[in-house]
Amino acid sequence: MHMDGTDPRLRFTRIPPARRIGSLLDDVRHGLLQPPRRLPAKYFYDERGAQLFEDICATEDYYPSRCEAQLLADHGQALMQAMDARHLVELGSGSSRKTRHLLQFAQPGTVYWPFDVSEHMLRESAAGLVAQWPELQVHGLVGDYHAGLDLPIPDAGRRSVLFLGGTLGNFRPDQAETFLREIRGLLRAGDTLLLGADRVKSTAVLERAYDDRDGVTAAFNLNVLRVLNRELDADFDLAGFRHRAVYNTEAQRIEMYLEAIQDQAVWIGRLDQRLHLSRGERIRTELSHKYSEASLLRLLEPAGFRIEQLLTTPAPTAYSLVLARASD
Repeated sequence: MHMDGTDPRLRFTRIPPARRIGSLLDDVRHGLLQPPRRLPAKYFYDERGAQLFEDICATEDYYPSRCEAQLLADHGQALMQAMDARHLVELGSGSSRKTRHLLQFAQPGTVYWPFDVSEHMLRESAAGLVAQWPELQVHGLVGDYHAGLDLPIPDAGRRSVLFLGGTLGNFRPDQAETFLREIRGLLRAGDTLLLGADRVKSTAVLERAYDDRDGVTAAFNLNVLRVLNRELDADFDLAGFRHRAVYNTEAQRIEMYLEAIQDQAVWIGRLDQRLHLSRGERIRTELSHKYSEASLLRLLEPAGFRIEQLLTTPAPTAYSLVLARASD
């Protein structure tokens, strides 16, 4: 369904889901009512949560966004030359803030395809992009990329998919490989994927990044309880929980939890059920996997990619941009 405006450089299309994905009600029913209790990280991002995440990125302790932006600024021109793409498809584009480091080097006729659930954010950022670069075309895609990548991209011209922010780390390894195969299905041999990936590093640096001294990540984590209260007519008391971020060295991932600081019973109106939590019981709200070069290879090669460039910031806050090319 097209939702075009008056500017011919701007187009918007709503992407219908190719497969069913769980609703908040489904995910609470299946993930929260019995242990191990968990919620998908996507429910962090209501309007307040999205602003809190912007605030997290500005903290001194949260290095991934800062490191990724620096890599894009330092290597943007060379990356655009290496990708040599007419169509740039960005999954989870948000405000496209960091992508500007690439778009400033776009050739005339380049089409940028930002894909995001927020139509408001897409329209706002797209208008700013074409105002800044009059020769750029923007075709916004409104939808949830978890529900499929059947996208209306023309056959003519090389494609590149951008998946930044270390977001792949929120997938379990089996989910990550499945999703990378789906991305590969959007590309032809020789097309490229530009992937942001946080690297394995010291436990202290990782845990501090996800439990910053300013308490912003704690507020971000607790905000998901506000989402549940609002959307499901629940009565979670935010003061009854504390934020926890733990690095699981065996699984090479940060695990974020909300931990009950006292026994409590929470009413969830939309489910007509009461959730009983004991003191110390945890709800897992996010996984964030960290990668070595070997684990990146193990993910990308079976999905049909070969790593062409691995750009990494220095220790102790190592973070990588991976340029991978679709294999024959």
